[in-house]
Amino acid sequence: MRDRRVKIAGMGRALAGERLEFDGQTRYRLQAGETLLDLEERAAREALETAGMAIEDIDCMVCAAATPLQAIPCNAALLHERIAKGLEIPAMDINTTCTSFITALDVMSCMIEAGRYERVLIVSGDTASAALNPNQKESFELFSDASAACVLVKAGEEEGAAILYSRQRTWSEGAHDTEIRGGCGLLTAFCMNEENREDYYFDMKGKKILKLCAKNLPPFIHACMEEAGIDRSEVRLVIPHQASRALSVIMPRLGFPKGTYFDRVERYGNMVSASVPYALSEAIDEGLIRRGEPAILIGTAAGLTSNFLLLRY
Repeated sequence: MRDRRVKIAGMGRALAGERLEFDGQTRYRLQAGETLLDLEERAAREALETAGMAIEDIDCMVCAAATPLQAIPCNAALLHERIAKGLEIPAMDINTTCTSFITALDVMSCMIEAGRYERVLIVSGDTASAALNPNQKESFELFSDASAACVLVKAGEEEGAAILYSRQRTWSEGAHDTEIRGGCGLLTAFCMNEENREDYYFDMKGKKILKLCAKNLPPFIHACMEEAGIDRSEVRLVIPHQASRALSVIMPRLGFPKGTYFDRVERYGNMVSASVPYALSEAIDEGLIRRGEPAILIGTAAGLTSNFLLLRY
């Protein structure tokens, strides 16, 4: 696979304003008067500032998120109205739920390599709290509302930055293990009643997901490492999706012992599509990943989908 000469020029992040504690773990939820669009705008503007760019320098905007801000139009068009109104920058959504950011990096790096775009703003974020079921403690105490963004640009050969390898796989036998059944085309908002109310809440079957992950992830990660031609010892840091408290159990089984991966579950929980870019942004700010060093982004998402992306930052 040919290296894609792109680099992350800047990142930004934003947390919801209400802080909660569950069994010693911190979570963040939207406070009164605050919306996910507010968080996305903050993260996007910070990413642009960090990159030393203005919105006029961007030639494509992508919202990589699990949930829509509204049914129509796409999330990116609504963010465009906030930060790029009057400009003709194309705006689009990319959705593989929790791994949307990794998928967007993959897809848009190909577009940049092909010469279609040169500077892409990617913004992720979800309002998990909007659909959490208070009767399902496992999920109700897991999620935070947040947003994170990056500016992805064409890189010169001398810079060394690149996406070196990427793969995505889906095992749809897990399609109904993580879902919100109501609210869209199959079970519209107009169908909601007291009998089917729980179909409109987030529903997670944690044990089934873990079992499917335990079966499919180890061979998937092993195959990716082999195809990418990289040894675990060569990787500066692994940024996994902050899926759950089971991260410390899953990662060693994938060959990444404690200390080799970035874990912020206790501090933030699962931030859905913002999990990976938020963690990546923090790792960069803390100096855990430096220019020219290889890092791996991995994650699982509803579907069940898994992503693996090797980059040289």
